Amino acid sequence: MTTVGAVPVAAFRSVIDRALDEDLADGGDPTSRHLGALQARAALVARRPGTIAGLPAVGFTLDAVAARLGSGGADVALAAADGDAVDGGAVLATLDGPATTLLAAERTMLNLVGRLSGVATATATFVAAVAGTGAVVRDTRKTTPGLRALEKYAVRCGGGVNHRQGLYDALLVKDNHIAAAGGIAAAVAAARSAAPHLELEVEVDTLDQAATALDLGCDLLLLDNMPPAQLAEAVVLVAGRARTEASGGITLRTAREIAGTGVDYLAVGAITHSAPALDVALDWIA
Repeated sequence: MTTVGAVPVAAFRSVIDRALDEDLADGGDPTSRHLGALQARAALVARRPGTIAGLPAVGFTLDAVAARLGSGGADVALAAADGDAVDGGAVLATLDGPATTLLAAERTMLNLVGRLSGVATATATFVAAVAGTGAVVRDTRKTTPGLRALEKYAVRCGGGVNHRQGLYDALLVKDNHIAAAGGIAAAVAAARSAAPHLELEVEVDTLDQAATALDLGCDLLLLDNMPPAQLAEAVVLVAGRARTEASGGITLRTAREIAGTGVDYLAVGAITHSAPALDVALDWIA
C-alpha cells in the first residue's frame, strides 16, 4: 500500500457539507424518507481496476446525512484502504444501517470516491511509466475548484507527490511574472523581497534563462516545454546546483523519455485536470 500521509479531514467534511447542501435542499430526500426504520446492507464496489482514494468520505457522508435527516447512523466496514490497487469487482466497504441514510448518502459518496480514485489511478499510471528513472511525478494547481486538498491527497494515494498547495506556500516565478517585472532578475527580486523564507522556483524555456536563474540562486528550475534533448542539456548545465522540473504537455507516451533526461520532477497537470472518474457503485445486498 502507498503511504499517503495525513487525511485532509476538514477538507472532506467541508466538501461533503456543500455536496449535501445541493442534494438535500428543500425537503431532504422524499423518495427515501418513508422507508422509515428499514435496515439495509450494501457494498461499495469498484467496477473497474484502479487505485483507490477517498474512502474516508464514506463514513463522513453517512454521519453527515444521519445528522441532517435524523435517520440514524450507519456502520462502515472497510475492505480496502486509500492507496490500494484493486481489481474490477473488488468490494471496498460494506455499509449497514437505515436504508434512508444509505440512499441519501449514496451519490455524494460515489462522486467523491470515484473522482478521487480516478486521480489516484491516473497518478499511479504515470508513476509506473517512469519507474526506475529516479524522476518523481508531481501535481500542479490545475485542480477542480474547491477540491484541491482532496485531489492532492489523491495524488499521494497514487504514489505521486505534491507541488505547492497554493500561491501562498512557495515562490514560483513564471513567464507572466517575468513579463510584468521586466525580466527574470527583477521578478526574482520582487518575489524574494515578499517572502525570502520560501523556496524559489523559476520557470524558464531557454538555456540562457536557465543560466540566469541559476546565477540568481533559485532552488528549482521549471523547464517549460523543452524537448528531451534540451532538457538533457539543461540538466548538465544545472550540474546539481538546483533541482529540475520538466513541465508542459507531458503524456504517458512521452513521460518515460522525459524522465530519462535526468530531471528530478515531472509536473503533470493531466493527473488532476483530465483524470476520468473510476467507476464505483453501491450494490444492495439482499
